[in-house]
Amino acid sequence: MGLKVTRREQDGILILQLKGRLTFGAADQLLNEEIRHALLWRTSRLVIDLAGLEKMDSAGLGTLLYARAEFSRAGGGLALSNLNRTHLQALLVARLETVFNVYGSEQDAINSFFPERHVPHYDLLAAVTSMRQDRARV
Repeated sequence: MGLKVTRREQDGILILQLKGRLTFGAADQLLNEEIRHALLWRTSRLVIDLAGLEKMDSAGLGTLLYARAEFSRAGGGLALSNLNRTHLQALLVARLETVFNVYGSEQDAINSFFPERHVPHYDLLAAVTSMRQDRARV
């Protein structure tokens, strides 16, 4: 299965829901096209929901880094939501765990763009520590 991207908007925030595999080739090119399309339409705030993402390789991580840079340059930002254990491990291995704004749910990611809204703190370091402990037990 390749990558399927579903685009929608909530509270003026563009949300891209990913399903499938974000890997080198057509999949990362598709996401790059979605990002460029959003920027052409002057969208500056983006949430990428990874709940349906089965696999992500280094090209996929590179595409997320590209999105972060471009949306920051546009005066906005990027938030990632619904990362699973494998996604968190990929960030850890690439030493990117502090680069992205990561949230436990799509709604928390949306709320992060509004200072007046309460956003529960997603403790990425606690998740990483838990993964390391799990790995040590194996």
